[in-house]
Amino acid sequence: MLCLLVGVCMLSGCIEEYEADISTDDTGLLVVEGSICANQRNVFILSRTQGINDFYTPPMVRGAKVSVRGSNGSIFMTEETDGIYSCQIGALSADVEYYLHIEMDGDVYESEPQKPLPTEPIADVRGVQNTPLSDIDVLVTPAAPFEAGRENYYSWTYDETWEVHSDYTTFLFFDVEKMEPVGVDELFPSRGWKDATGPAIMVGASSNYEGQHIRQIKMYDIGNASERMYYKYSGLVHQRAISKAEYEYELARRQAGSEMGGLFTPQPSALPTNIRCLTSGKRVIGFVGCSLNTSDYRFFLHAADFSIYRPQRKDARRWFDDTSMADCLQLVNEGLFLCEWNDDRMMPGGKLQTAWAYQYQLDVRYKGAYIEEPDFWSLDGK
Repeated sequence: MLCLLVGVCMLSGCIEEYEADISTDDTGLLVVEGSICANQRNVFILSRTQGINDFYTPPMVRGAKVSVRGSNGSIFMTEETDGIYSCQIGALSADVEYYLHIEMDGDVYESEPQKPLPTEPIADVRGVQNTPLSDIDVLVTPAAPFEAGRENYYSWTYDETWEVHSDYTTFLFFDVEKMEPVGVDELFPSRGWKDATGPAIMVGASSNYEGQHIRQIKMYDIGNASERMYYKYSGLVHQRAISKAEYEYELARRQAGSEMGGLFTPQPSALPTNIRCLTSGKRVIGFVGCSLNTSDYRFFLHAADFSIYRPQRKDARRWFDDTSMADCLQLVNEGLFLCEWNDDRMMPGGKLQTAWAYQYQLDVRYKGAYIEEPDFWSLDGK
């Protein structure tokens, strides 16, 4: 039994892996993934199939000559980085057919020439929580289709950004020369952001929708206890119109991955493909689509609008109910920072109560966050 590990790189740079049963004859096949799309950097990944006992990353194909070509004679040459080939493409012509051209190991491969498909704008993206205990579903609605009389097919990917806070914040600093606390601005950055790219490619067809207009199709969900929803979340959805053939390829590829080499899983060589070898009978795996544009839509979700579960945690700072100056010096030498200073020593029986924390508890960067606010973060006005 053999398996296929394929890296998928679509418009957003999303990479996905999957497995499928293949025969011995299907090892070493060229795998091509990527799409031709106007006004962005196009990325294509070339790799080869491998056996089930090969647990390392699929072997990348290096040294190939890869270009995007048009029936009007236009050529966009790619640059290679470890088997990943990319090129910047500007506007494409709706009347020109484009295809991927590959030269490697004495053979020539080409994808089927096709005119770029126009993509409708995205009308709406929203988060919906059906019950207080359920996850938040992200639903996307494309604008009315350009051709309402026929079935429409789409591919969606997404990028995420969410706000992160440190465990604790302090506005104090213990001055070891004055032997007293000093009020300061926020000592460490306590607010930051994290980014991620959605791990999967979502595809959809309009056949079950009135007027061939997809409405509120679920794209992905966010757990109601996920860190991503603790404060504020933003997603950027990328929508691309695809052909029926590319849609069927994505479904078959997904079936191969979800069944993990099951009895009815299609072999890679049986997957739909629009790439062929012009110089020999070598089989190729992959599908290269072509789009006139990609439609993007940024949306925001706020924790206050949903039922978010945040587990209660015990205060992990180090508290001292009767703190001496020697204690303060010792704690500073141990690398702790002052967080609380409650001085009741002027009262009968009063004591100095303090709390201390390590930098990793105060500095949000220790959570893998960056602290420069994204340019788009305040676009929603909240």
